[in-house]
Amino acid sequence: MNKNKAFCENCRKDTSFTVKEEYMSVESKGETYNCLGKKAICDECNNEVFVSEISNYNLEKFYNETRKKHNIISLENILEIPEKYSIGKRPLSLLLGWGEQTFSRYYEGDLPTKQYSMVLQKIYDDPKFYLSILESNKDKLKSKSTYEKSKQAALTLLGGNQLSDASKINVIALYLLCKCEDITPLALQKLLYYVQGFYYAFMNQYVFEEDCEAWIHGPVYKNVYFKYREYRFDPINISDDAEDLKLSVSEKIITDSVIKNLSCYSGKILEGFTHVETPWLAAGGDLPLSKSFEKKIEKKLIGDYFTAVKEKYNMLNPSDIQVYSKKMFKQIFM
Repeated sequence: MNKNKAFCENCRKDTSFTVKEEYMSVESKGETYNCLGKKAICDECNNEVFVSEISNYNLEKFYNETRKKHNIISLENILEIPEKYSIGKRPLSLLLGWGEQTFSRYYEGDLPTKQYSMVLQKIYDDPKFYLSILESNKDKLKSKSTYEKSKQAALTLLGGNQLSDASKINVIALYLLCKCEDITPLALQKLLYYVQGFYYAFMNQYVFEEDCEAWIHGPVYKNVYFKYREYRFDPINISDDAEDLKLSVSEKIITDSVIKNLSCYSGKILEGFTHVETPWLAAGGDLPLSKSFEKKIEKKLIGDYFTAVKEKYNMLNPSDIQVYSKKMFKQIFM
C-alpha cells in the first residue's frame, strides 16, 4: 500500500493510491511491445490515477523492451562511455559530428537511432575504434587537454600506459607494488593517497601532481586505477625491481614508512580509514554508499588534513606514521 497521494480525475480530489504490477502492451510505429509495468489505483474509486514516477518507470521499461527488440545499445553502456574514455558528453557529441546535445539526450534516456546506436556500441566495445575517431576528429574538440586526457584513457584500455613510465605517481605505484606483498588495486589506491598526504605533511610539497577523486570505496587516482583494474580483487603481480626506480631519499623514506605502517592492513581496512577522514568526507562522503559518486579531492585538502595530523600527533619524522595508523585501527575496528 502506497500512502502517497495523487489527484484522481474521477473523485476530483487528492486520494491515496495502491501500486499494482501488471503486463502492459504498448503500440509504437506499428509494433507492439509487452512488458511488466506498474499502475496506480485510487483507493476510493478503484480507477487509475496518474503518478509521474510510475509513468517514468513504465516509460523506462518500454524503452528497455524497444532496445532489446531492435538491438539498441543499453542505457548502462551509454552511461559508461564518458567515464570509460574520460570525455564529457558535449565534447563526445562534437567528436562524433553530432549536435552538441545529442549524446546528452541519449545519456538522459532517449533512444538513439539504429545508426547512432551502432556507432556507440562499437565505441563501447572497441577502444581502438574510439581512438581512431579521436585522432581523426580531434580538431572538433575545443580543448587540447580534452583530447590528451581522452587519448590516455583509450591507450590504457588498449594495454598502453596512460602514465609515462617516468611520471612520479607511476614510479611510486611501481615502488609500492615491488615492496609490498599481495597488494590489491584497492590497497594500492589507498597507499598512494597516504604517500601523497604524509609527503606533504613532512616536506610541504606534493610528491605527484595528479588529482585524487572520492569514489565509493575511498580516494582513487583514476589513471592508476585503469592501469591495474583488470586485477580486480586479486593481488597485482609485477616483475620490476624497486632498486631501479628513481626516487629521491625523502620520497623513499616517507614511502617506506607508509609501507611499513599502513600496507600491513588490507585494502578494505584502509578504505575504512579513509571513510572517516576529512578529504573523502568533504568531497562526497555524505552521500549514501549505495549511490555512485566521483568527485575531485583537492590536493590542498589532502595537504591540510595530513599537516594537521602531523601536528596533532606531534610527528617528528616519518616513522611516527605508526602512531596515526594504530590510532585509526583502534578507532574503527576495536
